Amino acid sequence: MIAPGDEGYDFARSVWNGIIDKYPAAVVRVADEDDIAAVIAYARDHDLSLAVRGGGHGVSGNGTVDRGIVVDLGDLRTVEVDDAQRVRVGGGATLSDVDSATAPQGLAVPLGVVSRTGVGGLTLGGGIGWLTRSYGLSADNLLAADLVTATGDRVRASDTENPELLWGLRGGGGNFGVVTQFTFRAHRLPTELCAVNFIYAEPRWPKAVRAWEEWTRDLPDPMQSIMTFIVPPAELEAGDEPLLLLSAFWSDPDDRATGERFLEDLRRAAPPDAEEAETDWTAWQSAVDVLGRKGLRGYWKNTSFDTLDDAVIEVLLRRAREQRWVGTGIDVHHMGGAFARVPEDATPFPARTSRFWLNVYGAWPDPADDATRTAWVRGFAREMEPFSSGGLYVNFLGRDEGTDRHEAARAVYGSEKLDRLVALKRRYDPQNIFHLNHNIPVE
Repeated sequence: MIAPGDEGYDFARSVWNGIIDKYPAAVVRVADEDDIAAVIAYARDHDLSLAVRGGGHGVSGNGTVDRGIVVDLGDLRTVEVDDAQRVRVGGGATLSDVDSATAPQGLAVPLGVVSRTGVGGLTLGGGIGWLTRSYGLSADNLLAADLVTATGDRVRASDTENPELLWGLRGGGGNFGVVTQFTFRAHRLPTELCAVNFIYAEPRWPKAVRAWEEWTRDLPDPMQSIMTFIVPPAELEAGDEPLLLLSAFWSDPDDRATGERFLEDLRRAAPPDAEEAETDWTAWQSAVDVLGRKGLRGYWKNTSFDTLDDAVIEVLLRRAREQRWVGTGIDVHHMGGAFARVPEDATPFPARTSRFWLNVYGAWPDPADDATRTAWVRGFAREMEPFSSGGLYVNFLGRDEGTDRHEAARAVYGSEKLDRLVALKRRYDPQNIFHLNHNIPVE
């Protein structure tokens, strides 16, 4: 337990997002389920707010709290892979922990795109990454979860044990307990990756964006692609002007040639100024880590949409041209494939039929820029609202924006899914102990 005045308190209380500057009464680094149950009981009995921290990478700051207790899962990072391609992951593990264990065995779990991200928060909110079209979200590949509830009970959720709870954990946020272990389905990786970044300076952007839109219309599931606008950090030695990256990864371990043909189609349709290939999975998964170093001030928004027409392209290109600070990225994920074939009611995650998913990762180092750059991200999101197909990502919802959190939950999940989540909340956390998570109303 680390309290104010103890050595290491400032490090223990800090999270990735520098805007979040909270002073908890104590940070408790737990070793097992008994520790977790004891901390929950103490917080409940003393009417203290309780925050749960996995990787500490969540932009919304749910992993810390002023004058309350932080349950820090950072020591629960064990990853075990069995012969049936099941992967058991501790509740405090990061993506890099999982990739380091699975990649040497030629396997990968569908996770995100930044290796320092915590597996827990990512999965409980959904989890979009390089294997989404091939195999679905992180949440779609969650086979089971072990958790400690608000009453200190140990509960397992799977298809045969508490299946409705497993449904809620597949994208419903961390509302129902502290997950100590996740069990995932892993998938085979290609022996040698077929992955590339096509890089474009600003004059080539309009042609490249339109070519990418056309190229994505009829792709097989194994081809995942992300369109990114960034100002490259100095570490990448790519200049200081904004760039467009068309990044693509082919996941089929048995047919590399087809993936290369699709990449050549895009290369011909939109010849890049430069390109970079990658053949190692862990390197590919950590390639953008430099954009999200700890301490940057972050504010993120997202939306989903179906049509990348002239009106949408105008907004994207104008916004990409006007922001010139290092750290902020604009990602457009091409969706569909296995993600879209999951029935809408099979998980809480929204907008399964959306063709594209936009994430705006606002990040900057100087507190003096908070107001203007937060406003820029919000303004971008408002401009995209007319094109939205309804998808909002619960992991990007902040808790200090003055938005009614119940209405925010309804906007993410819709009424029918929210009703199911409310029923789970009443069963597993009727006192709303976990109210700092992306909250499900219990009234």
